[in-house]
Amino acid sequence: MDDRIDEHEIESALLAGNPLGDSPRRPLWVYTPPGYESGEKRYPVVYLLLGFTGRLEAWRNRTPYREPVPETIDGVFARGEAPPMILVFVDAWTSYGGSQYVDSAGTGRYHSYLCEEVVPWVDSHYRTLAAREHRAIAGKSSGGLGAMITPMLRPDLFGAFATHSGDSLSEAQYFPHFFAAVRDLRAYDGDIFRWWDDFRSRVAFTKGEDLRLLEILGVSACFSPGADGRPELPFDPGTGAIREEVWARWLAWDPVRMVPEHADALRSQRAIWIDAGVRDEWFLDLGATAFREALARAGVEDSTVHFELFDGGHIAVEYRQPLALAWLAERLAP
Repeated sequence: MDDRIDEHEIESALLAGNPLGDSPRRPLWVYTPPGYESGEKRYPVVYLLLGFTGRLEAWRNRTPYREPVPETIDGVFARGEAPPMILVFVDAWTSYGGSQYVDSAGTGRYHSYLCEEVVPWVDSHYRTLAAREHRAIAGKSSGGLGAMITPMLRPDLFGAFATHSGDSLSEAQYFPHFFAAVRDLRAYDGDIFRWWDDFRSRVAFTKGEDLRLLEILGVSACFSPGADGRPELPFDPGTGAIREEVWARWLAWDPVRMVPEHADALRSQRAIWIDAGVRDEWFLDLGATAFREALARAGVEDSTVHFELFDGGHIAVEYRQPLALAWLAERLAP
């Protein structure tokens, strides 16, 4: 078997000088399927995006009785259960935990990095079928958000996508966490930057509020940076009252609300996979349902869409990803 994962680093011109001072030199992993090295065939490509706080090494994570995603899908290809593809594992980590795969004055140009640097680099270094009809994007959680919004913004590049528990229907996803964060911030006099200083001074995630406050700070940096790039919270940290002007900037990135403006791009997709667990702790099963309904209203053909709510929560559902990749492989094959 000649399947493998090549581990590269690429120097990003677009991420150089980013607001957080994060390294513009980025890891990039490329999986090539069985048969790649021994032939001249060209292959479809799927770009894989991690969720918030995810770093590329997470794809190696091994838990009892479960294989990592790359091994599982490799087995599918090796057994001939789906047409083989190239898989690209993208890094979009920031010091705040993630980029939401958007261009932001608070974090950097991560959407442009993906579309203008990573995709051309892969097409120039691997035997890809370098056309939107054979190129897809997939992700979970914040990666699922990236997988939804990127084909809307760049349908010239991506002709299919899969989103697992993807960020969507923002009020359901975020409001419960905003209100809990107000209680968390009482210990920091309502100042999330006091918490941030404390977080960086000790072992990470040793306090119950850490993940929630990191997510809120990080997403604020992505969706609502101030003129100086400093994150602006979409709620009053003392009362929880929504700051409507700031919140509107978050809603502009809600895939459910983006659908009408990008209906043509969505109708042009060859395949769309949507799933979420019915016990998702961020209520992203509601977001998945709302996104599916928005696609229907926009005229996306039912035959294009796979929609599924499964028994599960938000965590430890990585086994869903190979299912979607095999489904995409059938639809991306020439």
